[in-house]
Amino acid sequence: MKTIRIGSGAGYSGDRIEPAVELAERGNIAYLGFECLAERTIALAQGDKLRDPAAGFDPLLVARMEAVLPACVAGGTRIVTNMGAANPQAAARATADVARRLGLHGLRIAAVSGDDVLDIVSTGDYPLLERPSTVASLGDTIRSANAYMGVAGIVEALRGGADVVITGRVGDPALFVGPLVHEFGWALSDWDKLGKGTVVGHLLECAGQITGGYFADPGYKDVPDLARLGFPIAEVAEDGSAVLTKVAESGGRLSVRTCKEQLLYELLDPTAYLQPDVTADFSSVRFSELGPDRIAVSGGSGRQRPDTLKVSVGYADSFVGEGQISYTGAGALARGKLALEIVRERLRLTGVRTTETRFELIGVNAVRLTGSLDREDPPEVRARIVGRTENMADAVRIGNEVETLYTNGPAGGGGAWKQARQVVAVVSTLIPQEAVRPQVSYEVT
Repeated sequence: MKTIRIGSGAGYSGDRIEPAVELAERGNIAYLGFECLAERTIALAQGDKLRDPAAGFDPLLVARMEAVLPACVAGGTRIVTNMGAANPQAAARATADVARRLGLHGLRIAAVSGDDVLDIVSTGDYPLLERPSTVASLGDTIRSANAYMGVAGIVEALRGGADVVITGRVGDPALFVGPLVHEFGWALSDWDKLGKGTVVGHLLECAGQITGGYFADPGYKDVPDLARLGFPIAEVAEDGSAVLTKVAESGGRLSVRTCKEQLLYELLDPTAYLQPDVTADFSSVRFSELGPDRIAVSGGSGRQRPDTLKVSVGYADSFVGEGQISYTGAGALARGKLALEIVRERLRLTGVRTTETRFELIGVNAVRLTGSLDREDPPEVRARIVGRTENMADAVRIGNEVETLYTNGPAGGGGAWKQARQVVAVVSTLIPQEAVRPQVSYEVT
């Protein structure tokens, strides 16, 4: 039975680059996928594109391509990634420029677009999924609207001879299912195969999470050599079954337990994982250990795809101001508590208007809101004050008040830090599948 080896080179935008190079050089892979696009990332990228029409793609795209293209070209490995973010065409041009600088001629680089549906949702009465309102209610605060496309554009690009495929918003598993559809000739109505492929894509999409990274917990779930964590490879057969592995002697661990944790990651209903191409059912998935860092994956199925596509809508929501300062030594907790009280009163006295605030001591009650401030005095604390505001001026004043604790007490404050920023938030809506059509364009080196 034909088998395709696919590697996962990144699980988010800022992920490490060296493990992907290791896959390209030593993984004997046919495809290398980079999943780098979170919910808010594309909304922020749209802002970059508005400021500069040549921007709006992943900030590490050039560095990643410089690192992996030589080995990928030498080994015949094709790259599939969503690093195009808000501007796949510009990302393709930047990748072509990298290839030319490296002397890699004759490469065909595809840009897959069509996910930008701002014009569609801005003119329709589309309800939001998170609250009882509509997209139209966001008015001129909307910055972006991108639909989760499926594999169709990726498959078209691969059939068109692309060595590198760069998309905007697609379903995360689509980066890995697309090559399988292309290589095995799966029909886009073969729900069972697409469901099995989605299992594989979901296991690969977060890269080092499945090889022990997010799994690791010293003394309870020990994972070796995390500083050299290897990223996963899937050996996928034509029937959709797979074996997960990694480069020999790389760090990390692949086990049944790491695979189970990743399978359940971000799932609402394991029997109905809604993707643009299929409604995947993970309830029959089974893992078995074939040897060290070799895990067989079987099972999984699928049903007809949803009639709609999820759209992430980015909008300018508010502003946030933040300040932090540390206290150490005897009485650190008491001085930290006093610092919080002082800033709370200062914000009231100076008329800083907030819609939400947090006053917390990191290490005492910042994460566990039920943490007691009466516990045994810790040797150090860090006070953090953060507030949401309706304008930048008030947000700036929050951090400024924390900074004034340096000279205005309590004693011994150090390491003060402050920032103010606009918040780009994300909500979701649904649009009909037929409203979105991928477009593919090419750059050739």
